[in-house]
Amino acid sequence: MEEYLSGVDHILHAGDIGNPDIIAALRRIAPITAIRGNVDTGAWADEFPETETLRLAGRTIYMLHDLKALRTDPPALGIEVVVSGHSHIPKVETLSGVLYLNSGSAGRRRFKLPITLATLEITLEELRPTIHNLGKI
Repeated sequence: MEEYLSGVDHILHAGDIGNPDIIAALRRIAPITAIRGNVDTGAWADEFPETETLRLAGRTIYMLHDLKALRTDPPALGIEVVVSGHSHIPKVETLSGVLYLNSGSAGRRRFKLPITLATLEITLEELRPTIHNLGKI
């Protein structure tokens, strides 16, 4: 079992990885679940699925790159969090009891959007998402 000192329990990457070295760097921080985005092409990207469903801290999380491609009914499937990334626009929204989270983009600036990432604190009582503006990188 690996030991991490970051205070981060798990990293979710919602696609547009861009380079497999990014995943290697993130794996040094915490365990990671990543999916493929539209810019992730080539043989290296084949290991990443287009969607992923996982359980973290007793919560069901569904990941897909482009929220517009969502073809499931999260509340009916017991999904509590939907994580997406395609727009690179940071957003936190709750609809029908499901938290929709787009962390934005922590990499190079895209389309004059802020450079951001999100954290999600999960407790027995609630989900606490926070968008963090990383400023100029």
